[in-house]
Amino acid sequence: MHRIPLPPGFLWGAATSAHQTEGANENSDWWALENMPGSFCEEPSGQAVDSFHRWGEDMDLAADVGLRDYRFSIEWARIEPEPGVFSGEALEHYRHMIEGALHRGLRPLVTLHHFTCPAWFTGWADPAAPDLFARYVAQVAGILEGVEHVGTINEPNVVAAFPRLLAQGGLAEGLPEPEEALAQGLASAHRQARHVLRAALPEVRVGWSVSVQDYQPDLPAVAAAAAYLYPRQTRFLQESRDDDWVGVQAYTRIRLVLDGDVVRPAAPGSSAQRTQTGWEYYPAALGGAVREAARVVGAVPVIVTENGVATGDDGQRIAYTHGALTALAAALDDGIDVRGYFHWSLLDNYEWGSWGPTFGLVSVDRGTFVRSPKPSLAWLGRVGTSGLIPSLEPSQR
Repeated sequence: MHRIPLPPGFLWGAATSAHQTEGANENSDWWALENMPGSFCEEPSGQAVDSFHRWGEDMDLAADVGLRDYRFSIEWARIEPEPGVFSGEALEHYRHMIEGALHRGLRPLVTLHHFTCPAWFTGWADPAAPDLFARYVAQVAGILEGVEHVGTINEPNVVAAFPRLLAQGGLAEGLPEPEEALAQGLASAHRQARHVLRAALPEVRVGWSVSVQDYQPDLPAVAAAAAYLYPRQTRFLQESRDDDWVGVQAYTRIRLVLDGDVVRPAAPGSSAQRTQTGWEYYPAALGGAVREAARVVGAVPVIVTENGVATGDDGQRIAYTHGALTALAAALDDGIDVRGYFHWSLLDNYEWGSWGPTFGLVSVDRGTFVRSPKPSLAWLGRVGTSGLIPSLEPSQR
């Protein structure tokens, strides 16, 4: 048994995203990508897990085990299906979700952009993109009553690197360098959204969530590692120095080696355990990621907005989370200002082109949409309510 020193008000919950769970997001760019001939997506999202209609059931599952917080996203493509045309019905839907979370004792952390855009949007490199995003944010600000934490953009470093990531074939070997025009557009959009939110809702705490994997350079690569990391995550963390919090999303480590004069990621060793996504199974990565983020952002508090593992073995999920939370507890003990932890994800959901990887604390029958909580859901709830990380059972080690 190990105590995790949770400060008063610590956020403790699970996360989802709109496109991955809601279903029938027909006005989005991702819907178009999934359904185009020859798509890189193995499978379309379709009805996903029907959370557009079953969000109350999802929240009940979280609240019933003692989770106090729920991270979900608002779908821009539903709010603004055509340029400058805003759906009052969609805004009302998400307002009901916010009210529903609060009614259940769940504090909502609302993300305004989780990878998907309206199909009419021409991309973050367009000089008009920050203004267009700010226009959307201004509309959403009107329904955020009762929300304390708002995230503008999810993993901007992944969004900016997506064209190269697609060519690389995934994140298993690390994040490629982002495209500069995309990175600049996303940073500007974040700053404008933050300004809009602070003007409309002075009490709201604004941040964004960065993919911060635990990069571990070997000794020859240490001096050159900073230059490698700067475009991939450091610059995006630096954008949070004027925020109220920064989100850290961590799943694995990436070892860095020096190849001549060039730093490159090294593939996991042949004996390394891999997850369903091909990433190295490395629970302690959360501790390294949180410490790195805190080093860059200084006094800005950290919230772990995503951490989890793609596995079909729920005992392994508990073991992974046990290791991750143990590393997080050590960071808290060392004085790192961490204000929350959200597990990814509440539900087994659509994973950006495939239904194969299962990250959820709850399984979902895709035919009937029946939700079946896994033991890991109750386990996570007990850790949050007790502040104790229990010892693993022999079957979970």
